[in-house]
Amino acid sequence: MSAAPEHGLEPRYEWPIPPAGGWTADDLDRIPGLPPHAELIDGSLVLMSPQTRFHMRTMRLLENILLDQVPDDLDVDREMTIRIDAKNRPEPDILVFLAEGATGPRQTWHRPEDIVLAIEVVSEDSLERDRDVKPRKYAEAGVRHFWRVEEERGLPVVYSYERDPATQVYVPTGIHRERLVLKEPFPIEIDLTAVNRRRSAEG
Repeated sequence: MSAAPEHGLEPRYEWPIPPAGGWTADDLDRIPGLPPHAELIDGSLVLMSPQTRFHMRTMRLLENILLDQVPDDLDVDREMTIRIDAKNRPEPDILVFLAEGATGPRQTWHRPEDIVLAIEVVSEDSLERDRDVKPRKYAEAGVRHFWRVEEERGLPVVYSYERDPATQVYVPTGIHRERLVLKEPFPIEIDLTAVNRRRSAEG
């Protein structure tokens, strides 16, 4: 008897079989039946696990604050992939990009040269990717700023980085607890303790 129903899978679902050489960035838009927020790392599909409440609320806080504070020439998206090359389309949790880089409502990815800031909120299953693999790829692709966000006693801690153009790697610019204040890539101030605070009806 098939084990598919026991694990909540459709009995007739067939997992996509990668072609020789692995999947390509274009395949990510064409593979049928992929769950939301699949990404491509070195030609391999990476599927996201269910979000925790901390992950969801941290993304909501950062997205709302950044939308309020970005200058007019920038914009903010959440869970949109970056097409780094033919074998890599990682999906940051939040990204800030040049507004002129938006191509319309059917857009599914951004160019790395348009990304000003990529943010990863670390989950248990993404720890290695978010600490090593993805920031390395972002830096090599030219993404100037990167934040890694981790949980500490129920609150987000933001590790901020800026790309060194000479070495093409990220160098740390700060560890932010309770409050984040930065001047780059634009003036930003975030009360990180507000992650569990409900917005008022007026807000």
